[in-house]
Amino acid sequence: MKNVFVHIRSSLKLLFILAASALIIFAIVKFVYRPMYSVTFNGEFVGYVQDKDKLESKIKEYMKTGEGENVAFVDIPTLPEYKVCLLKKDKVASDDEIYEMVKATGTTYYKYYAITVGNEDKIYVPDKETAEAVITKLKDKNSSNKSKLAYSEKCETEVKEFTETEKAVKDLYVEPVRSTYVATTGSVGSYGGTNSSKGVNIGIYLSKPTTGTITSRFGVRGSGMHTGMDIANAQGTNIYASAPGTVKFTGWFGGYGNLVIVTHGNGVDTYYAHCNTILVSAGQSVSQGQLIAKMGNTGNSSGPHLHLEVRVNGVAQNPQTYVYN
Repeated sequence: MKNVFVHIRSSLKLLFILAASALIIFAIVKFVYRPMYSVTFNGEFVGYVQDKDKLESKIKEYMKTGEGENVAFVDIPTLPEYKVCLLKKDKVASDDEIYEMVKATGTTYYKYYAITVGNEDKIYVPDKETAEAVITKLKDKNSSNKSKLAYSEKCETEVKEFTETEKAVKDLYVEPVRSTYVATTGSVGSYGGTNSSKGVNIGIYLSKPTTGTITSRFGVRGSGMHTGMDIANAQGTNIYASAPGTVKFTGWFGGYGNLVIVTHGNGVDTYYAHCNTILVSAGQSVSQGQLIAKMGNTGNSSGPHLHLEVRVNGVAQNPQTYVYN
């Protein structure tokens, strides 16, 4: 029994010595060393950091917001890798240096908006609200290019020079062509006279420019003269050139709304009014049956339709003499 007691006491003494030694070693390690993270970046050792989570959060925030105006995001293709280790307390952490090193490899993408005219970038503005304000002001001023105005979001590595709202409106504004003619009930005004007879020999064949229902013909309407014929159909219906020729005019034209004029030689012009979308430009050659516009409801119009005119030396002829007869 005595031997057992001696054995237990010896074992407890040994355990106490071991525990005391462990505490001493732990105290020495804690006093001399501290846990840190060794950092490798792009396969190379770049230093040590004390707080891995803090550095990671800082890098992610930079990737999200970047620095400066109109930053969409920053692309950093490779992120640091970390490995825990024990280092002497005199070892200096290099969090800031590593952060700047990672930043330097990033590519910044900027977000802004382009105001376009006919799908061509014309003006750059910093945000969507400014783009919408510019287009609204141009439409309120009845700029003749208003049907071609749009805006698109850009996300690129180089930011453009921005234009202030009022200057953008001034730069993009195009004075509308003035006309005393009103397409539905007005008089002919500056376009010359009308010919309500059987028409003149124009020397060319005119094909039907669109499909639909004739809703108004050439002739006197109320107190005014209707100088063409109206063919109604759904908005966006195709409109084709009735004969080969050269586009003489495109754009907003008073009561005509969006108008295309094609000249065919020998003083013969055809007019395609109230278009929703114009697909050709002035000076362009077109063939018979070529798609030139989409039917719309612009200008002095009560519904989607094509107002078709045939003019010879400026005098409006009855289109039914040449088409839809």
